[in-house]
Amino acid sequence: MPGPLSHIRVLDLTRVLAGPWCAQNLADLGADVVKVERPKKGDDSRAFGPPWVKDESGKETTESAYFMCANRGKKSITIDVSKPAGQAIVRDLAKNADVFLENYKTGDLARYGLGYEDLKKINPQIIYCSITGFGQTGPYREKPGYDFMVQGMGGFMSVTGERDNKPGGGPQRAGVPIVDIMTGMYSTIAVCAALAHRAETGLGQYIDMALLDTQVAILANQGGNFLATGEPPGRLGNTHPNIVPYQSVKTKDGNIILACGNDNLFNKLCQEADAVHLSKDPRFATNAARVTNRDALDELLEPIMMKRTTAEWVKALEVAGVPCGPINNLKEVFEDPQVQARGMKIEMPHKTAGKVPLIRGPMRFSATPVEHKIGPPVLGEHTDEVLKSLGKSAEEIAKLKSDGIV
Repeated sequence: MPGPLSHIRVLDLTRVLAGPWCAQNLADLGADVVKVERPKKGDDSRAFGPPWVKDESGKETTESAYFMCANRGKKSITIDVSKPAGQAIVRDLAKNADVFLENYKTGDLARYGLGYEDLKKINPQIIYCSITGFGQTGPYREKPGYDFMVQGMGGFMSVTGERDNKPGGGPQRAGVPIVDIMTGMYSTIAVCAALAHRAETGLGQYIDMALLDTQVAILANQGGNFLATGEPPGRLGNTHPNIVPYQSVKTKDGNIILACGNDNLFNKLCQEADAVHLSKDPRFATNAARVTNRDALDELLEPIMMKRTTAEWVKALEVAGVPCGPINNLKEVFEDPQVQARGMKIEMPHKTAGKVPLIRGPMRFSATPVEHKIGPPVLGEHTDEVLKSLGKSAEEIAKLKSDGIV
């Protein structure tokens, strides 16, 4: 069976990560995605290297690993949208598109006759999703927005990082561009919801997505804690603001993550660690007490945990039913038997590299399984193919190329 969105056509004018992540999700779900890039340069992330993907002989190509992570399943066409002839091609593609994705600055595409109101006239059913740093309204609407700065502005870095009074304390960004990724995920959900609405009503609509909105939304329990108390939560390193012990702890040879989400699990930990006295101590008998006395518990728990290696603790605590795990580097992640059993590493064809290793999408369907068939495209790889689908002749395509339109 084809993917659940195999009947959907997507025109993708996004670049870097948030928009491309959304478009890749839609491609994973079976949508026919055409990625529009600038002639010669393409998506900015094509230049985000090293590292560069290697070809079958082991020689580095000019294709960045960064670009590869967010652009599988797409066809690449180059169009100069600043020129009228390029704008005309985009409008021709939009006539038959179900979804239009863009992450230009607020109002930029409208200047080219490619805004929502423009495309709505030629395709009333189109779903037009704009992704910007700060949205289409508000005092920051014209500012450029980047993941790192939004992690700071949106409060994420105020609750991420080690405590100020500990070595290495201070604000810290996430190890991956979490705001871009989550904005791409929310955009995917929004597009799918709009498609469901259109299926019932026949009406397209405009979607306004913003990095800052997403960052504030994913403050989740930390945001809830602030709204409930009026007190901004601080950084707690690898500990949890509401659950103890729910943290990393040093072992004889490294670290282990303990995830004791309730009193019963803490009691099991204490039994396995020959530390029943801790679970009977009034300071630690309940989760609320442990949260209040987390520093005292840390001082007592750490020397106990350092008596065994991480592997020894994981083996023993798993038998005892205590959620725990090691802190793996990425080599260890892809060697993990569960990761391998789930097939999370895949290889896809690539015009320059021959084949490229990628991470499989996590969505699994029983009736419409995801199939990864089209590898990340080289710049403009499908330009001729897409233009021919619009009825352009070989001569017309050659003229567009010589004029620098495509």
